[in-house]
Amino acid sequence: MKNLIPDNVSKFDNVYDVLKERGFIEQTTDEEAVRKLLQNEKVKFYIGFDPTADCLHVGHFMQVIIMMYMQKFGHTPVVLLGGGTGMVGDPSGRTDMRQMMDVETIDYNCAQFKKLFERFIEFDDEWKYVGNGGVYQPGHETKTPEPGKAVSVNNGEWIRPLKWIEFVREIGSQFNVNTMLRSEAFKQRMARESGLSFFEFSYMLMQSYDFMVMARDFDVKIEFGGDDQWSNIIGGVDLTRKLLGKEVYGMTFSLLTTSEGKKMGKTQKGALWLDADRCSPYEFFQYWRNVADADVNKCLRMLTFLPMEEVERLSALEGAEINKAKEILAFEITKLVHGEEEARKALEGARSAFGGGASSENIPTTEMDKAVFEGEGKGLVSLLAELKLADSNGDARRTIEQGGCSLNGVKVTDARANVTLDNFEDGVLLIQKGKKKFRKIVIK
Repeated sequence: MKNLIPDNVSKFDNVYDVLKERGFIEQTTDEEAVRKLLQNEKVKFYIGFDPTADCLHVGHFMQVIIMMYMQKFGHTPVVLLGGGTGMVGDPSGRTDMRQMMDVETIDYNCAQFKKLFERFIEFDDEWKYVGNGGVYQPGHETKTPEPGKAVSVNNGEWIRPLKWIEFVREIGSQFNVNTMLRSEAFKQRMARESGLSFFEFSYMLMQSYDFMVMARDFDVKIEFGGDDQWSNIIGGVDLTRKLLGKEVYGMTFSLLTTSEGKKMGKTQKGALWLDADRCSPYEFFQYWRNVADADVNKCLRMLTFLPMEEVERLSALEGAEINKAKEILAFEITKLVHGEEEARKALEGARSAFGGGASSENIPTTEMDKAVFEGEGKGLVSLLAELKLADSNGDARRTIEQGGCSLNGVKVTDARANVTLDNFEDGVLLIQKGKKKFRKIVIK
């Protein structure tokens, strides 16, 4: 698998400078030391992913892009799957406790994550981590990872065999509760009526233990994470220094937020998933095509591999011209996630839907039985809800009454309207909700 990042992505030859130029870096435990380390050595670094679902979303994708940059510049990504920490759940950024999952669900989700990672990152699947039997029985890697390839390990291998007394004696004794309570994640939860369970309070110890284990057993030197992970990362750096006398480092990255500070990648259906079965390439494309003007620069910098000169040129466009930048943004991100063919189909479908004259073949299509629309037909309200063009019958009714629905280009404002065979043209009906949602119905 060839790394997808072009050689001209940056003028810099140190990945630290590249990540800084693209606007990723928020905090580092020792900026000068980390920059020198990444310039002078090829290191193992890790990012952890707790398997809270069976699919990655766009928030994960930014972490994937960071790993791709690091791999491009010769460093070894360690993808840490949270088969152990996922049994607790990270309280960072949460207003309540995560729903607990059974071991089978966690293991299944971990396996699904790994499959998705393999679409973007090349792994050395002959590399294994073996032998860990708890606090007093270190494990080891079976071989040195092949240059240019990543490795994957599951922290269930060292967290699940833990014995409680041994863990709190050897690891818990290194943590000061007063210091832990100053963590932003804990402070926010302590201020709420629901508070923070001791179960979740232990998460920081477990993530810190992850870093120490990997630094000890296969020489991981840096942990990366979102900026909400800063306290957990600091915990791992301190624990590794106390127990091993070894210096390791941490770096956090900007969260993917809009110019208004809201998390990006949230849709009416929930998260913006990377799996085509969860979110079609067309819907994925449309999300990025419709970002706010103020977010174009950030998205181009962080989610595409266009050279910075091109990023600055596109994001400087104004008025109607900025839509060209948004189209390029949507195409580039969709190409990375779903491949060039699907990105091109989504582009053509969007241009057709918005009157650009391209083929309408790539607009999301639903086949329905002709009999549904015979006679009095089917109520437009229920049809919109059934096709997920509206969240509910009430949402569909309001959309119609406010003039936000069209059938083959003809606006419908009567919420009591039915869709019949007369609305179809050559067996096809194009339904538009608002400015952004389209669905083609083909009768069979």
